[in-house]
Amino acid sequence: MRVYVPLTLPGLAEAHRTGELGTGPFVAYAVTPALREWYLSDDIEELEYAALNRAALASLRQLAADPDAPRRRVVVAVDVPDGAAMPDPDRGLDPAALGEVRVTGPVPLAKAAAVHADADDAEEDVVAAVAAVPEADEGDDDAQFVVDGAEDHELLWYATQEIPALVGLA
Repeated sequence: MRVYVPLTLPGLAEAHRTGELGTGPFVAYAVTPALREWYLSDDIEELEYAALNRAALASLRQLAADPDAPRRRVVVAVDVPDGAAMPDPDRGLDPAALGEVRVTGPVPLAKAAAVHADADDAEEDVVAAVAAVPEADEGDDDAQFVVDGAEDHELLWYATQEIPALVGLA
């Protein structure tokens, strides 16, 4: 199963240093039954893109919790064994949890398929979105518009070999 792990650049640097995305359990995003029902599509590429965008939103929340992190959303796409990622049955109907899964065990960074991250030109919109996320989560339409401004920036695709350059180690 392909899962999308939300991170920050410091989180990606830590994963690169340790060789693991997490020791489990940790939150990721995937094509879940609830996401399929919400998105109303059978196109797996569209559904995976929706899961990637849910992870990018979670990355915004991580940025809000880490004021020192560079303002770039980061998502790692990784394949985990079937059964290693499961939706939380208690949150299945919560719109905020669409596509959310719990990954139960350690995931080697070597299993990552790709890294997705903002380009430098997204920084201004990401900074604004990070500040607006709490109000958007409470239903403020103006704040949601600001968060959507960050989502207008497509995350760039990076090969896993490019991680050192992304985190400033190259």
